[in-house]
Amino acid sequence: MPGSLTIGHHGAAASLDHTEAARLATVLDELAYLLEIPGPNRINDAQLAALCEGRAADRAELADWSRTVAAELKGRRP
Repeated sequence: MPGSLTIGHHGAAASLDHTEAARLATVLDELAYLLEIPGPNRINDAQLAALCEGRAADRAELADWSRTVAAELKGRRP
């Protein structure tokens, strides 16, 4: 159901209700924006590396992923 989310990993699951999923979608949209903009408010390279958790830091990929997941949480595809 759009706006709801269940995440499971090795037997433990976390669920978000519609309100929480909408809030997470807003955070992900803002993350994508802060990854893409130029200037002092942009997420810097050190922050990007931390968000990528050891994977190759790819600003465009993370922004795209954030927008895609946000759209799915909102019940619409980008």
